[in-house]
Amino acid sequence: MYLIIFDCDGTLVDSQDTIVSGMDAAFSAVGLVPPRAASLGIVGLSLEVAIDRLVEDEHRHLVPQMAEVYRASKIAERKVGGGLDPLYPGARAAIDALHARDDVLLGVATGKALRGVVRMVEVHDRLVTIQTADRAPSKPHPGMILQAMEEETGASPENTVMIGDTSYGDTSYDVAMARNAGVTGMGVSWGYHDRPLLTQAGAATILDDFADLVPELGRKFGWQIEGIA
Repeated sequence: MYLIIFDCDGTLVDSQDTIVSGMDAAFSAVGLVPPRAASLGIVGLSLEVAIDRLVEDEHRHLVPQMAEVYRASKIAERKVGGGLDPLYPGARAAIDALHARDDVLLGVATGKALRGVVRMVEVHDRLVTIQTADRAPSKPHPGMILQAMEEETGASPENTVMIGDTSYGDTSYDVAMARNAGVTGMGVSWGYHDRPLLTQAGAATILDDFADLVPELGRKFGWQIEGIA
């Protein structure tokens, strides 16, 4: 059985507007406003870890308060029907194609809380394992992937792939998490992070379009897929 695990923000869904608005609310509540680029630079990390990366040392004691403001702002948005992030072009088709295979299981490993993943209604019913920041340590700790393999699917490391874009500073956290768990890491170029970091971290390949995903997995695992030699 093959296990394909996706990051969410910047990989499956384009959540930049939602994340930036939440960070603006969190920082404004304590008299700080982070630049947009900095907010996007921590997409994919668990919330407290992400905020901690953005504040100066003298403001670190405010991180719990800021995280609560962020969460409250998202809850308020959802109550009025907002906060729904669109899937990237081709994501649904790729997920459906993989889900149609009897030998593939799908999951996510994300800095989102569980309730954020549940709101991904277009693909939520395709996922057999959902690893979130409220269940495991933040990336690049391998806990999310290890739990997905060992506790929920029984997939082996050689048959597991982690797909994501998350990076910060000089580290690609999704690829590093994959490496730490002993599985293959694939990067995506359409997210919010630098392509060179994905290569530097050891990404087996970098996808430029969701349409490339199934063919690339087919080549890796030797699947018989129409149109692939």
